[in-house]
Amino acid sequence: MAPRSLTRAAVAGLAAFALLGTAACGSGFDDSSGDAAQSSGPANLQILIGSSGDAETKAVQDAAATWASASGNQATVTPAQDLTQQLGQALAGGNPPDVFYVDAARFADYASVGALEPYGDKISNTDDFYESLRTTFTYDGKLYCAPKDFSTLALQINTDLWTKAGLTDADVPTTWDQLTATAQKIKAKGQVPLALGDTRDRIGAFLVQSGGWLLSDDSKQPTADTPENEAALTYVKSLLTQGLARFPKQLDAGWSGEAFGKGKAVMTIEGNWIKGALQNDFPNVKYKVVPLPAGPKGQGTLSFTQCWGIAAKSKHKDQAIKFVEAMTAGEQQMTFAKAFGVMPSRQSVRDQYTSAFPTDKPFIDGAEYAQGPVNAPKMDSVVAELDTGLQGLANGNPKTILQNFDKNAKAALGGS
Repeated sequence: MAPRSLTRAAVAGLAAFALLGTAACGSGFDDSSGDAAQSSGPANLQILIGSSGDAETKAVQDAAATWASASGNQATVTPAQDLTQQLGQALAGGNPPDVFYVDAARFADYASVGALEPYGDKISNTDDFYESLRTTFTYDGKLYCAPKDFSTLALQINTDLWTKAGLTDADVPTTWDQLTATAQKIKAKGQVPLALGDTRDRIGAFLVQSGGWLLSDDSKQPTADTPENEAALTYVKSLLTQGLARFPKQLDAGWSGEAFGKGKAVMTIEGNWIKGALQNDFPNVKYKVVPLPAGPKGQGTLSFTQCWGIAAKSKHKDQAIKFVEAMTAGEQQMTFAKAFGVMPSRQSVRDQYTSAFPTDKPFIDGAEYAQGPVNAPKMDSVVAELDTGLQGLANGNPKTILQNFDKNAKAALGGS
């Protein structure tokens, strides 16, 4: 499956966050009671991570052990079985881990109830983090937490099927018009041109390329019902209705990467996680990665990221901040990149990364024009309904889908 893309553990998340919200009202996440009990001596930091597998778990545990040995502290790293559920329950119970992964899609929920320590200004050289990532983890004007790493979307091309369709490098699409033209050539050869995920986590890239997005820059106003967004959905609808793009379910696949790996589509739009998935499940597939085609307003992609959250109720905030500082150092981020395939969140090691992983350059270049996820509290049901609308886009009305989002988002934001 695709990390950070197919599911946000929605059911578990809603249950856990209902618990968190109830607790927040009565226990005062943002009171100052925790500060008085801060410990300045050696700490045993409890660190909860949402690991992608054994390689990530070992890399983080090794890095934590190195930091602990050098600093005189202890650091216990625990991989969660279900990070959203376990973290929500721990925060609600008043005994959270000191440090934990926070997904961008959950960040505003936690920040809005005072569960997170806003320590961002205490990390050195924060301007070195990509601007799009800093924006993602800023709430009410404060940078809350340091971006851990990130992913972006790009276009993958099956080179064998590309050649079979009679295409060359000249056919690699760099604009929407070229994407349509190339897809028509592929369809004429009896192949499916594009496997496209059926949620805002994929289709949303077209909104950005058209100059639109779902929320205002401060995430306080819905902005879906605009000519730019309508043009984007109208274009995607044209791909679907002409048979130039297919959703994974139409290709008997769980996600676009699976359809691509099975050779059921010549192109797909996925993140850099597809590399590991193809290596594991479809090692014989030959492909290349190129930037997403630009839209009417230029290049655009989506970013998926996590930060190192620190609990507002942690008794070891100073030590936790020093731990995060070590984990987000450029050299350490490159170690993580080599261990389990993530892209560093610091721009200063960008050249090192592209030198080590030249085929991933389109992904890291996307940081310059990437849009983060919907970043506002209480939006789970709103984005879920949007996804339902997008899944029916081929037979739906783009403007109606966008109007419904604005109506639902306005109700959610107004009640926050």
